[in-house]
Amino acid sequence: MNYSDIAKLLTENELKVTPQRVAVIDALFALKNHPTADAVKEFVRKNHPNLALGTVYNTLETFCEKGIVRKVKTDRDFMRYDIITQNHHHLYCGQCDRIEDFFDEELDEILLNYFSKKPIPGWDIKNIKLQIDGNYTNHKPPKNE
Repeated sequence: MNYSDIAKLLTENELKVTPQRVAVIDALFALKNHPTADAVKEFVRKNHPNLALGTVYNTLETFCEKGIVRKVKTDRDFMRYDIITQNHHHLYCGQCDRIEDFFDEELDEILLNYFSKKPIPGWDIKNIKLQIDGNYTNHKPPKNE
């Protein structure tokens, strides 16, 4: 994503275009695979060495509030961030902490139909996201395992 696309994304979400915000969005697109705040910070610090971790956390939180980014929590209780906001699910490997996006419109339709026929009392369901846990079969353990 280039600078003008990032600037447009920020202004469309009523956010001021700052070097810190641009750097964080750039990092999220570059890192893919749902990075942690620490991974974003390390990426951003290559070009902005004085950027504080608190600034990265605050920026990520602002992006979450605006719907630019979604939070994804892993089984290891790490908070990770997803720049893809269109409806999708996640595949998660607890062995290697890998997260992959999983898009399946048929599954989305099945889930929505299920809950329209069997509503949960007292709940107005707005969105359904699955995290499918398993083992990534192409996982290559470190040589010391």
